[in-house]
Amino acid sequence: MLEQVRATLRFLNARGIAIVLLGCIVGVIAGALVTAMGWIVQTMHWLLFGLQPGARLSAMFSLASPWQALIPAIGGGVLGLSVAYLRWRRFRTPIDPIEANALYGGRLSMTDTFIVAGQTIISTGFGASVGLEAAYTQTGSGIASWIARKCGLRRGDVRILVGCGAGAAIAAAFGAPLTGAFYAFELIISTYSIANVAPVMAAAVSASLTTAYFGGIQLPLDLGTLPPLTASQYVPYIILGLIAGGVSISIMRLVTLVERFFSKLSVDATLRPVIGGCIVGLLGLITPQVLSSGHGGLHRELAMNYELYVVAQLFLLKLIASAVSLGSGFRGGLFFASLFLGALLGKIFAAGMGILSPEVGIDPLVAAVIGMTSLAVGVVGGPLTMTFLALESSGNLALTGVVLAAAIVSSLLVREAFGFSFSTWRFHLRGETIRGAQDIGWMRNLTVGSMMREDVRTVSGDMTVAEFRNAVPLGSTQRVIVIGPEKKYLGILVVAEVHARHPDPAGEHELIADLAKYRDTVLVPTMNVKAAAEAFSRSGSEELAVVQDFVGRKVVGLLTEGHLLRRYAEELDKVRRDISGER
Repeated sequence: MLEQVRATLRFLNARGIAIVLLGCIVGVIAGALVTAMGWIVQTMHWLLFGLQPGARLSAMFSLASPWQALIPAIGGGVLGLSVAYLRWRRFRTPIDPIEANALYGGRLSMTDTFIVAGQTIISTGFGASVGLEAAYTQTGSGIASWIARKCGLRRGDVRILVGCGAGAAIAAAFGAPLTGAFYAFELIISTYSIANVAPVMAAAVSASLTTAYFGGIQLPLDLGTLPPLTASQYVPYIILGLIAGGVSISIMRLVTLVERFFSKLSVDATLRPVIGGCIVGLLGLITPQVLSSGHGGLHRELAMNYELYVVAQLFLLKLIASAVSLGSGFRGGLFFASLFLGALLGKIFAAGMGILSPEVGIDPLVAAVIGMTSLAVGVVGGPLTMTFLALESSGNLALTGVVLAAAIVSSLLVREAFGFSFSTWRFHLRGETIRGAQDIGWMRNLTVGSMMREDVRTVSGDMTVAEFRNAVPLGSTQRVIVIGPEKKYLGILVVAEVHARHPDPAGEHELIADLAKYRDTVLVPTMNVKAAAEAFSRSGSEELAVVQDFVGRKVVGLLTEGHLLRRYAEELDKVRRDISGER
């Protein structure tokens, strides 16, 4: 049965239809799972914090009881137990959709998916200041990857379907298909082309419709009617985008500093979320708006006008709560937290401009929307993603232009001054060099071991020049590898150069090991194509020996620069065809 399905998909895939149909299926599943996870977390809030049905935790003015401040710490304990179990079972660090598409051709583990989703639900369900978006995108992408691999799709199509899953999840979470689609294009697939627009849009629309059918849209941002913008107001709003970019860099660095602080404590990693939960609970006593992702708090802030000091205080408290939550080990992301913090930053900017230059007439709600998208662009990435979020939330096309301008300014500042989004920054801290979801996994898989020749000509280093000339006639081969005891690499000889040496009776007894070149430059089978190309460039040789390791230096093969460049060009052409949609 499975083989029949795969055969049908191969037939449809030749016409570009299969990936669109699978995108619709992924969208429906992602929409249903987003609805289910949102319902689970909301139910936990109702039970743990005593909320009324339909109420939001971060929209509360105060906790019903001071004892509820201990709930995040209890959640930290539960999360710590899960960390201890995973450590006991020796599970590796879960791979997220960006990393999977960049390094592994879209291959995601369902085990990783369950771990991320479960820990994120625990974290935000018990009130930690993190969002569910990490669980949404991980689940959507994980399901998509599993379906793609079961259907036997090729590498490029697997990556597209993973983007479909992540984009569908965001579309379902915000009831915004264009936002979800461009989240996939900019952050997960890392490119936009005619080949991927149809499946990604199909997935995003299907997810939005599914979530709407189940009544599970996560409080879409309804901004109502916004005032018109004048040309003179563009400059202040672009300045706001620049400020938001700088603040987003500070936020990412703050999270890193808090994480390092917790790692330096003489406390086991399983207990750190408990400490973080205590701190978040204490902040929740001041205002519950810092708890959980902040959906209710954002809507409350957009609907009401508070004094400057109140908004500034909430900004600092939410920032500390999010940094402590992530730094202490709670699972989640900064997607919605960055939207909330950006809206607060926009209101702070509007209040400040009202004091410094009241004649400009900065509207607090417009500033909140621009601050929200600009800060989110700096932290999450994706200028078009956040611009479409503003467009679909407000329905105001005139607002979209200034939002896009501010978002681009924020993105440029972060890229030039910092170089990472929050996700790629965390990869960088782990030692990875990923700057986005661009497919570089094929480059890592194209190793020296897969390209080298094993049938290499070798000669012993204790052979004399005369013996070499007899054993290796001119024209029999171009180069030979000189080896010592146990096939240890001693260098490379160019046969023509040895035969061209001036006949000298004394020189005939010279050992060929003394004539060998490139003694210090070798390759190992695990080197990728990039590292090997750099070795060829440094040495200037057209051929290099491949040794088992750098210590024993036992010769196992030979690689030519011409073959390396040809294989690199072939793989690069495959990537180009995947991007352009050529079959």
